[in-house]
Amino acid sequence: MVPHVPSSRARVRELLGIELALIQAPIGSATSVELAASVSEAGALGTLAVSWRSDRQMRQMLGRLRASTERPWGVNLVLEWDQHARLEACLEEGARIVSFFWGDPQPYIADVHAAGGVVLHTVGEVEEARQAVDAGADAIIAQGWEAGGHVRGTVATMALVPAVVDAVGGHVPVLAAGGIADGRGLAAALALGAGGAMLGTRFLLTHESDTHGAYRAALSEAAITDTVHSTVFDGGWPDAPHRALRNGTVIAWEQAGCPPSGNRPGEGEVIAQRRNREIVRYSDDMPTADTEGAVEDLAMYAGQSVGLVPNVEHAGALVRRIAAEADAILAALASEGSGS
Repeated sequence: MVPHVPSSRARVRELLGIELALIQAPIGSATSVELAASVSEAGALGTLAVSWRSDRQMRQMLGRLRASTERPWGVNLVLEWDQHARLEACLEEGARIVSFFWGDPQPYIADVHAAGGVVLHTVGEVEEARQAVDAGADAIIAQGWEAGGHVRGTVATMALVPAVVDAVGGHVPVLAAGGIADGRGLAAALALGAGGAMLGTRFLLTHESDTHGAYRAALSEAAITDTVHSTVFDGGWPDAPHRALRNGTVIAWEQAGCPPSGNRPGEGEVIAQRRNREIVRYSDDMPTADTEGAVEDLAMYAGQSVGLVPNVEHAGALVRRIAAEADAILAALASEGSGS
C-alpha cells in the first residue's frame, strides 16, 4: 500500500510545530544563528550545530537565536563524544528540539523528554532506526549515502527511506536526507513515505551560512560527480566516512594510492588558520568565512546534490520556494492520476 503523503507530512508538522516539512541540516561549522533563524521564520526548522562549541559560545548563540525568532528551532549533537554537558546547557537555554547523530541516543533521550522536548535521530540503516525508536526517539531521519558531510550508512536515499518507513513509520515519523536540493527531491521523499526532508548541501549556498567565498564558488561550479566518499579528512574525527568535493588535497591523496593516515602526502602541513588556530592538511575543519590560507584544500563537504545547487539564495526564500515546488509537483501528479 502506498503511504498517504499528507498524513505523513502532518505528523512531522505537528511533532515539530512547523508549517513546512523541511529541516535545515546542522552543516557543522557553517551553521549560523542567522541561517537557523531565517529558516525557522520561513516556517521550516532551523538547526544549530553545537557539538564542538564551547559552553560560552553555545549559550551566546542560543540566546541570539531565541531573540531572533519565536518559531521552533533545534540543536544537533554528534554522539561520537560525550555530550551530556552540552545537552544540559542546550536545554537550560531553551532548546526543545534536539537531533542526535553518530551514536547511541538512549543515554540522552530521557533528559530531553523530561524538559518537554522532542528527539530526532539520524540513521543510515534500518536496524539503527529500530534501535533508536526502541530507545524513545520521536522521529527518525534516514540519511542516504549520497549525503554530504559525515555519512552514517552505505545505502542510497531512494532505497533507505521506504525501508525505514516500513520498519518504524507506524511508530514515529520519518524524514529523508541525502541528495535532496529542491522541490523535486522533497516531493520524491514524500512519495517514498517520508513526512518531510532534511537538506544540508543546499543551505551551504545561502547568504546566511558561514561559508567561505572560495567554498561557495566551488559548490556553485561543481557537478554531481565531483564529490568523493572517503575517510580522507579524518583529522579530529578518525574512522568517520564523509562526502566532500574533490580538491587538491583529495587529488594528491588519490594519486598517491589513497594511503592511510601516517603515509599521506603533505600530512601535518599547516595550510590555513582560523582565529589564530592552525589548520593542517587532512583536518576535518571546513572553510568558514573567517578562515585564511589555502581554504580550497580544506574539507569542502558536499553531497551529490551539489550539481543541483547553482546559486546563492536567501534561506527564507529558498525554503518557501522548495515547499511550493513540491506542492505543485504533488498536485500535478494527483491530477494526472485522477485523469483530469
